Amino acid sequence: MFRAIAIVSALTLNVAADASIPGFTEAGADDQRRLEATFDSHLDASDLRTWMHELAGEPHHVGSSHGQRNVETMKRLFSEWGYDTEVASYEVLFPVPRTRHLEMIEPHAFTASLVERAVPGDESSASPDVLPPYNAYSPDGDVTGQLVYVNYGLLEDYEQLERYGIDVAGKIVIVRYGYAFRAIKPKLAAERGAIGCLIYSDPSDDGYVLGEAYPEGPFKNDSAVQRGSIKYTPLYGGDPLTPGWAATAGAKRLDIEESKSLATIPTLPISHGDALPLLDAIEGPIAPPEWRGGLPITYRIGPGPATVRLQLKFDWNTVTAQNVIATRQGAVWPDQWVIRGNHHDAWNHGARDPVSGLVSMLAEAKAISELPEAPARTIIFAAWDAEEQGLMGSAEWVEEHREELAEKAVLYTNTDGMARGFVRIGGSHALEKFFDAVQRDVIDPQTGWSVGERNRARIRANGDETAIEALDEGGRLRLSALGSGSDYTAFLHHAGITTANVSVGGEGQGGTYHTLYDTVEHYERFVDPGYVYGVVMAQVTGRATLRMANAPLLPFDFSSLLETVRGYVTDLEALADAERQDVVRVNRLIESGAFAAALDPTKALGPPARRPGVPHFNFAPIHNALASVERALHGYAVTPDLDDGVLGEINRLLFTSERLLTREEGLPRRSWYRHQIYAPGFYTGYGAKTLPWIREAMEHRQYEQVPQGVEAVASTLKALAARIEDIKALAGQ
Repeated sequence: MFRAIAIVSALTLNVAADASIPGFTEAGADDQRRLEATFDSHLDASDLRTWMHELAGEPHHVGSSHGQRNVETMKRLFSEWGYDTEVASYEVLFPVPRTRHLEMIEPHAFTASLVERAVPGDESSASPDVLPPYNAYSPDGDVTGQLVYVNYGLLEDYEQLERYGIDVAGKIVIVRYGYAFRAIKPKLAAERGAIGCLIYSDPSDDGYVLGEAYPEGPFKNDSAVQRGSIKYTPLYGGDPLTPGWAATAGAKRLDIEESKSLATIPTLPISHGDALPLLDAIEGPIAPPEWRGGLPITYRIGPGPATVRLQLKFDWNTVTAQNVIATRQGAVWPDQWVIRGNHHDAWNHGARDPVSGLVSMLAEAKAISELPEAPARTIIFAAWDAEEQGLMGSAEWVEEHREELAEKAVLYTNTDGMARGFVRIGGSHALEKFFDAVQRDVIDPQTGWSVGERNRARIRANGDETAIEALDEGGRLRLSALGSGSDYTAFLHHAGITTANVSVGGEGQGGTYHTLYDTVEHYERFVDPGYVYGVVMAQVTGRATLRMANAPLLPFDFSSLLETVRGYVTDLEALADAERQDVVRVNRLIESGAFAAALDPTKALGPPARRPGVPHFNFAPIHNALASVERALHGYAVTPDLDDGVLGEINRLLFTSERLLTREEGLPRRSWYRHQIYAPGFYTGYGAKTLPWIREAMEHRQYEQVPQGVEAVASTLKALAARIEDIKALAGQ
């Protein structure tokens, strides 16, 4: 009880009432709050429910008939609300399976069902129009080989296999979903010579170990399978045959064999019900404790004697992806765009992913259309297609309009699926104070606190000392760095547009991700009953949209960015020191012959190879560049009460500042990713790598690349410092 009281007391002290809104004068903030109260009054949970039933009532993947009907429905709605609405179409590669067959031929016969069963109480799960479980962009193939269990199939898992003396060359790996984008798993397996890949969902990750399985509870049952693309988006987003240019009708296209983003070994997702007999037939060393899942077997690594045959054949189709683009013209700065997006395509019904986020965006658009005055800046709502196949609709639109976006885009705010729970925001760190103020002004319906207060309580209750310390220092909620996994990717990482990704979740129970069971029936029972938090998300994103559209001074704060990047550099220095000490320790053990004695003989058969030494890195250029940003920020106090002409030029310099953090040449191995502060990990996919050029060079032991990465980051920060000085000069400081 004392701990709870202490948390609430500290919370109250840290979030003192603050009526200001970044970017507005005091009087302007009062007017904006009245506008937002009117906006809130137009949000109705029954609207979200109606649209959910219409849009997620049938499977609607890219190119499907119901997908086309959804496009027409959204176009009609936006037009009725007074938006100028168009459909932007692109021709994209989308394979669908013709043959899927998996059988075990040794040590005994077993044929996988590869079928998700309909369940009682969920009429949608009996739909005949669903896509079967498969991994899009797997190659065709007919392969036979012994099975090797490789845990999550991460880099560290293969390093562990090397200690066991196990080689996957010529074998078929079986790997569980989790901890990395699914495309990473066949890529790493193929790089080590595997000829096939099976990916299954272990019940310890999202099945009966966590709670009742569907339909009794929300989690994956023994027939549920996570579909998904294995296009390698860490290389580039969008259509795999048009890397870097728009896949418009008549556009130049690569041959399929030329694309570097497609998987190279046959890959198939399976249920834990189909995985069980395969894993049970594997012998060899017992898997280490952290590799063991929730199935009632002894997890072993192999190889074999379990031997399987995997047969896959696809129809390699080109289909039309259709983005619905709805525009409300700005009354003061029409050539400054505030963009808001959520995808509309799904693997099947897609109630949670993505329609829960889509209906929240529609509610936001409708409420904005009913406000008495037009926004000062232009607002664009975008419903993206073909996100599930590799962020295609959004990436193609950004590639087609990149030059215009460079001149006009102020902010892109993205949502995807959501559930009840906590508001979570990641994005450009110049937005940190902006979104902290947004979260202060939205009330959580469960607690009666603001969603910001509730987040602060969660951070303190979870006991993460680093997060608590960061919160206590500034009192504000920090933004997480963005990797990839949704439609913000092209905006931030490719085009250098200031970006935020907003989600709500943590309490809506799951287990349906990309399965047959992501249905309205499941959603309304387990995810967001009453659509209460769908309205909360609309309140958060609606305030962000309206404040950025109406602010006389764009509310970008470079002090948060400076603090964040400094932290990233400190992390890199600590990583280098830790790696250096670890290399010395391991190499001494190997050289002394004592390594074998230090190993648990039940977990490993041999020591790792001797590792190269870690050099000392010179981060001084980045520290000097950060110092120049700090000097530029000294005395920085631009206010929204300046002359309109001056404010207009300052705003232009502000909203184009994120572009300065990119390089046209991009990152090593992947020029499409141009941002130098954030990127998805080359071998993680979803998770962000901060200062990615440097960090990945260190993690992958390509130490010769670190100095180039240091110079690239330093040059972008120097450009930002110069930009801040230019803004101060315009403001007469």
